[in-house]
Amino acid sequence: MIVLGLTGSIGMGKSTTAKMFADEGAAVYDADAAVHRLYAGRAVAPVETAFPGVTRDGRIDRGLLAEYVLGNPQAMSRLEAIVHPLVHEEELAFLKRAREARRRVAVLDIPLLLEKWVPGRVDAVCVVSASPEIQRKRVLDRSGMSEEKFNSILAKQLPDADKRRRAHFLIDTGRGTTVAQSAVRALMRTLSLMA
Repeated sequence: MIVLGLTGSIGMGKSTTAKMFADEGAAVYDADAAVHRLYAGRAVAPVETAFPGVTRDGRIDRGLLAEYVLGNPQAMSRLEAIVHPLVHEEELAFLKRAREARRRVAVLDIPLLLEKWVPGRVDAVCVVSASPEIQRKRVLDRSGMSEEKFNSILAKQLPDADKRRRAHFLIDTGRGTTVAQSAVRALMRTLSLMA
């Protein structure tokens, strides 16, 4: 089985591209979705202990948690020390299930894959990208997004040019879904031959 790391900066179309990989038969692990599940389950008690008052209705309120961690590197490190091991456990369980199901390609959709690089985690890296203008428009069109929040998120991510240089494969989403889908289909054929 080939394990492909899928990443890209905010607003580049990574979630849409991950769905395209799933539609082409890849097993896809969504790290953000894993965090959402954990914030409604196993992570609630340890996160609430570290950041009192962030729990609402038995789950972590991401807005309240953001008040603690945005702009506070020590708080962010504390949160990551709690959540990252739990996310990693879920990732390993996903890969085990994909191997047992004899999947040829498993995609790990991880936003900060390159920022939090772990050697040997993936066989290859695919970066999803678009022009800065398209990225900015996509992000600022989101509900609740501001220029300040966008810039804060970007500051935590490697520049797109750096990600592109580190990629084995690149999917350009700035030219439309048909072009991106065609690129995903071609990449899946290549990866299937390597598996």
